[in-house]
Amino acid sequence: MFKTLLFVLVMLFFALNILAQGPIQNKEIDGGTTLNVIYRKDYSGEIYVHTRGMGALYRKSKHVTSQQRNYFELDLSNLKHPKEVKVVGEALDRKRFVYGKLNNALLFRAAVGSQKVFYSKADVEAVEVRYAYSVGPTLAFLKPYYVQVYRTNQYNQFGPVEVKYNEETFTIDSVVGRATYFKGFNETKIYPGLTGKFNLSFEYASYTNIIRAIELGLCVDYFPKAIPLMARNPDENIVVTVRIGFVFGRRYY
Repeated sequence: MFKTLLFVLVMLFFALNILAQGPIQNKEIDGGTTLNVIYRKDYSGEIYVHTRGMGALYRKSKHVTSQQRNYFELDLSNLKHPKEVKVVGEALDRKRFVYGKLNNALLFRAAVGSQKVFYSKADVEAVEVRYAYSVGPTLAFLKPYYVQVYRTNQYNQFGPVEVKYNEETFTIDSVVGRATYFKGFNETKIYPGLTGKFNLSFEYASYTNIIRAIELGLCVDYFPKAIPLMARNPDENIVVTVRIGFVFGRRYY
């Protein structure tokens, strides 16, 4: 549902990263090879996949000491139900759909956190291990999932119409495909919640002023009002996901 939006965000992160780096001068390269330099701030982005979808985030950090930095981040990801299975319908354009799906979900998170060095680099070619934790608010945007079924309209014409999935009246044979991409956007509902994260970061960049890392993370989202994703399955108050992502960015004095 939100793959196009995520693709645009990914491309934007790459563009910002390239523009922020600009041409690297010899002085900057020399500075990037000194482990004893303490930077004041850094900006980074991350592209990741998680156990129930994919996402991207932006992070701004302030260095407190050489071993600790505090940060603020914005995170956007989709959320799928573990039981989602796409099947091919009988519509003329052969649109695939998820039988039993109630809503498409998009999560927008904001968080503040702290990152600390667990294992420092012995030299610029080594890997530095960091751990981090963060908390903050999250918003779940749920858009109703529409499908195509054949029905007779008011003009006594028989053809496909776009309707919301109804678990009481629909069977898998009655659905011929998914509805158009934007169908139901005006019915989007917002579910506020809280999020908590724990991350392990393995930084491998050859220059200390450049950020290149692989990050493993655990994320727990809590929603006071449970979010409905699939029919005949319990609505979810707590969502736990594990992710792996690529982090890129730059540090500044």
